[in-house]
Formats: sequence, structure tokens, C-alpha cells
Amino acid sequence: MQDRTHRSTRTHCGVCILSFKMLLVLGFINLILAQQTLCEMYTSVVNVQQAIAVEKELLKYLNSYIEDETLRLNDLKRFYGKVSNLHANVFQGAGTAMANPLFAYTLIKRLQSEWLNVVYSNEANENTQAFKSGYEKEESRLPKFEDLQGAAKGLMRLQDVYALSVKGLVNGLFQRDTAGGAVDIYRAVNSITLSGDDCFLIGKTGNVSYALSLSREILHLDPSNKRVTRNIEKYEKILAASPANSDVLIQRPNTTYLQTRNTYEWLCQTLGSQPRHYENPRLHCDFHTNSNPALVLKPMRREVVSLQPYVVLYHSFISDHEAKTIKEFSAPGLQRSVVASGVKQSTVEYRISKSAWLKDTAHPVVQKLDQRIAALTGLNVHPPYAEYLQVVNYGIGGHYEPHFDHATSESSPLYKLNTGNRVATFMIYLNSVEAGGSTAFISANFSVPVVKNAALFWWNLHRNGKGNGDTLHAGCPVLVGDKWVANKWVHEFGQEFQRRCSPNPDD
Repeated sequence: MQDRTHRSTRTHCGVCILSFKMLLVLGFINLILAQQTLCEMYTSVVNVQQAIAVEKELLKYLNSYIEDETLRLNDLKRFYGKVSNLHANVFQGAGTAMANPLFAYTLIKRLQSEWLNVVYSNEANENTQAFKSGYEKEESRLPKFEDLQGAAKGLMRLQDVYALSVKGLVNGLFQRDTAGGAVDIYRAVNSITLSGDDCFLIGKTGNVSYALSLSREILHLDPSNKRVTRNIEKYEKILAASPANSDVLIQRPNTTYLQTRNTYEWLCQTLGSQPRHYENPRLHCDFHTNSNPALVLKPMRREVVSLQPYVVLYHSFISDHEAKTIKEFSAPGLQRSVVASGVKQSTVEYRISKSAWLKDTAHPVVQKLDQRIAALTGLNVHPPYAEYLQVVNYGIGGHYEPHFDHATSESSPLYKLNTGNRVATFMIYLNSVEAGGSTAFISANFSVPVVKNAALFWWNLHRNGKGNGDTLHAGCPVLVGDKWVANKWVHEFGQEFQRRCSPNPDD
């Protein structure tokens, strides 16, 4: 075996050089990502995707640690092999061997020096510390405990809304139990099974005190379980930090219209009672120009989906390039989506997504979309008569439970714009999803699936200014996929000549 002291010096130099290079690389990475945090990661799939890059960095640190530890263990194996060979082949006759001064010297040297280097070497600690330092560099970008809870709640939401088979989910399958057996809702190309620990965490999500009592019971039965011991310490810290809010269960808005919960879930599971175009000639498809010169040479493919409420689907409204640009340009500014709560706005469990607002001057593509929306609808979409383009990315099981786009209370923050209520909604699907995510119109009893690059348009208000109760709608949970939409909300003021008033409540 080589001199342990010499190797230790070489190792220290190598560790110093490695650490210096690591610091340079990490500093550059952190500088690039300093402006973008992964706060509330579970509320946006794009943030979850960004976390892949974080784990790639951790894999690099782990690989370096394994390589360093492999070198160290190989040295120990060589030392063990050499000494074992001596004892097996040379030291059988110890007296004879020690008659040779070279054997005697090397024995004394090993016992006085080399064994000390083996037993008291700091190399293992240095390797561990280098790995730990790399992990700590990435720690600020790692998911928080609330992300783990949010992701677990997302899975519970999917199981609840889509009536998924628990057994199927555990085996990585999206199935629904029926009288005839399990039926596939979506067949994933790649599947992953859930462990018993995964299921336990999902099942106890939100009830920390109950999880603590269960963990203590497990520890009583298995006192040597270190993982359960760590969990107990974690739960105790959580309860100590927020004793009043330790049991955070999934809460839905306390509103009367959510009495239609069964209808909402059924519309998410199916497409509802779809309008039959052949039975009503007013439900039709055509090439629409709205008598606008800008659309004469390139009319829009229009599908009248419903008459009450009036809902239209414009196919191929946006190009792939435009959709990609909107998503990329808005991604850095994504923040947790909020809803109106009295005169304020707040984040809620019944809306899981992140959103960003793009001004019409932010990018030429946004200006083109505004011009196209104005041409199709004939409405004035320039601020302050319309809001900026809101781009939304949904999270794990991302959804928006039944709601109205227009304000239903005079204290709504919408009225701070002094441009009236939201008269119309123009919603653009920026991509497709594998399963789920449809837009469900609860009272009208139909759903519109996500159609890539298409846009939905509907009137929120009657011509007399009253809210249209039939526009109660929801964004169904995204079962599989990454859902992006862009919303353009148009207000009453500025539309006096574009959409004239009428005293008739049916208009």
C-alpha cells in the first residue's frame, strides 16, 4: 500500500481543486437562477419541470461523492488484501517471518502509522462534506414541505373528481372501477408505482397531529425505525411552529353554487350532454370573418358550441410559434393565482395554478393576439377597457372549481378599474393535455375539452348588464399533462357601440 500520509496530502489537494471548481460552477448556476424561485412549486407544472434541472445538479454532486468514496474504498480494499495475504502466506510461522528485519519494520510501520490513517482518516468526512455543501447550494431551489403536501392533495383531488381506483393509482394506472371491472381512463406510456410510504403520506396529508400519533404508534411497535423517528421530530416542529393551523385540510369555497358539486365532477369525468348540431341549425360550424377586412383573406374556423350561454370555439386561433412565445415570455413572471375575496385578493385551495400578466406592449405577439381578438369579437380590447393578457399554467392536479368570471359583488376588486364588470371572456388554449383539464359549464351541462391552439369565447353579462348565471364554469383538474391558457377579459365600458344595451333580460 502507498504511504497513507502522502496519499492524504494528494487527496487534500484534489479536494481543494475540486471544491474550487465546484464553487465556480455553482456560483454561475446560482447567478443565472437567482431571479427565479420555485415558490409554491406544486401550483405550476412548469415549476415542477424546472425542478428536474435541480435534481440533475444533485446527481452530479452524488456522482462525484460516489467516485471519491470508491477511490477511498478501493485503497482500503488494497490495504486489506495486502495485509490479509501476509497473514495467510507469510505470518503462519510468525517467529520465522519476524526474523527478517524488513518484515518486522513493515509490521511496526503498519501498526503505528498505516492503521492509524485507516481508522482516523478524515477523507470520508471530507467527501461527505463536499457532497453536503453541493446539496446546500441547491437547497433554496428544492421543494418545500408545502409542495409535498400540495402535490399529495393534487393526487387526492384527481382521485376524488375523476373517481379513480385507488388500487389502480398505486399500480401507476389511471382507472375507474365499474360494475364490469376496472376501466382505463388514460393509459400512460411510462408508469410508476406508489410505495406504502407514498400512500401513507398521501393519506395523512394535511392532518399533521394525526400523522404524529400514528408515527408514535409505529415507533412503539418498531423502536429502531430511524425514519419514523425523524418523521416524529419533523411533525413536532411543524406543530410547534403553527399550533393553531396544524390540521390544514382541503377546503372548498363556502358558496351556494357549489351544491352542484356532483354535476361538476360528472362533467369533468365526461363531456356532459353535448349539443347535437344536426338537431339545431343554429349550432353550426363556419368560416367566420365578422365582416372585418383583416379576416377576409384568412377567415377563422368557428364552432358555435352553445346558445345558452352563447359559447363559441375558434379553431386554430393561435399558431404553435405564437403559443410557444407566449409561454416562454410569461414563465419568468408566473405567480400563484389569486381569487377575489371581498375587496381583497387571496390564494385558495380551489384554484391551483400560477399566472402572469402580459401588457400589449410586452411583445409583438401579444399585440397581434389583441388585434385578432378585436377583429373576431368586434370589441374594444385596449386597456383600460380590457385587462392585460393573463397567462396561466396549472399545477399538479391543477384546477379552478366552479366560479363566474364576472364580479358578483359590488365590493369586488374588478370595479377598481372603473370600467365596469367583465362583459366577455376570451380564453386561448396554448397547448394540449393528455387527459383532463376540460372547461365545464355547470348550469348548461356541457364541457369543452382542451383543443390545442383553439380559443373559447362567451358573454358573461346579459345586454341589460346583469350577470348570466349560465356561465358558471370550472377548469377541471389536469389528470395528465401540462395545461396552459391565456385569458383576455373585456369590460363593459368602451363597448357601448360594439355591444348595445337592451332592457330585455333574455338578450
